[in-house]
Order: sequence, then structure tokens, then C-alpha cells
Amino acid sequence: MPEPTTPLANQLLIALPSLADTNFSRCVALVCQHDTDGAMGIIVNRASEYTLGEVFGQMGVEGGSDRLRGQAVLAGGPVHPERGFVLHDGGMRWDSTLMITDGLYLTTSRDILEAMARGEGPEHAMVALGCAGWSAGQLEQELGENDWLTAPSDAELLFALPLDDRWQAAAGRIGVDFAHLADYAGHA
Repeated sequence: MPEPTTPLANQLLIALPSLADTNFSRCVALVCQHDTDGAMGIIVNRASEYTLGEVFGQMGVEGGSDRLRGQAVLAGGPVHPERGFVLHDGGMRWDSTLMITDGLYLTTSRDILEAMARGEGPEHAMVALGCAGWSAGQLEQELGENDWLTAPSDAELLFALPLDDRWQAAAGRIGVDFAHLADYAGHA
């Protein structure tokens, strides 16, 4: 089967105000992988109840600066909420890493957290618990139903903007202001 004509890897999915699913209401998700089997992404604008220091403690990882240990861990999505995902720059030198695009990676192995605690990790990194997943054709259907907008991702939005600002900022990257958008969708 051929690859999809609109691969969405490295795109932001921006939930429209009309999206009623509480798992995704007002969320921004980075699509990490998209092919004929479906799609997988990480929600990048929701904090979980944990800090990175608490995750380090649960995993027996010692070290890390106060700033790193105080970093919020994201609620990356409703799929596999017990699994950790690290979205980062800095290459593929870890045991289990997926290249999203040149310069942006997703790692699921413990070695990256240990390196971060030693001060040897990537320059920019976000840790998430859980991910979002869509079966084959599901994301395309949701896009057709006006549940999502898409926009290119960028490092500033992913690693610098405060979590609460990311939803509107992501939409603003494509000229959308949610203050001027109805909270329902229609079809002509």
C-alpha cells in the first residue's frame, strides 16, 4: 500500500473549540509518526500531576538540578499513560529513539532520563506520560470532520512557550484566533 499523500509527522494538531472529546479539548498534539497504519502523537500543552523529580524518584534516577527536577511532566495522551516519552533535540544516541524530523526526536528508553539527570541530556527536552493514537484512517476522518487544524511545529512552541499559551499560539501560527471562531463546526 502506498504511503499517505498527506503525511502529518512533525505537524501540530490543534483541537478546534468544537471538539467535544475531553481527552483532546483545547489540546495541541505533535504528530510523531503517521503512515498507513495510523498515527501517534504527544499532547504538548497539558501538564500531568507529576514533576520530573517525582518521576526520577519513582524510577530510582538520582541527580538533576532543582530546575530540571521541578519541570512539569506532560500528560501526553490517553494511550499508555504509564509509559514515558521524551520529546527532544540532540540526536538519536539513545537506546530507543524515533526521528520525527531532522533535529526532533522521541525517545522511550530510560538512558535519556539518566543522562538528563547527569546534565548530559539534550539541550531541549519535554517528558510526557502517555501518548495519543489514531487507527488507520481515523485521523484523516477527524480532520475531515473539522475536529483539528494542522500547523507546522517549531522548537519555540514545543520547548519555550508556557503550556497555557500553546493552544492559541499554535493556531496563531496559521492566522487563526479562537476568540473569533464559533465553538461548533458545520458542513456546507
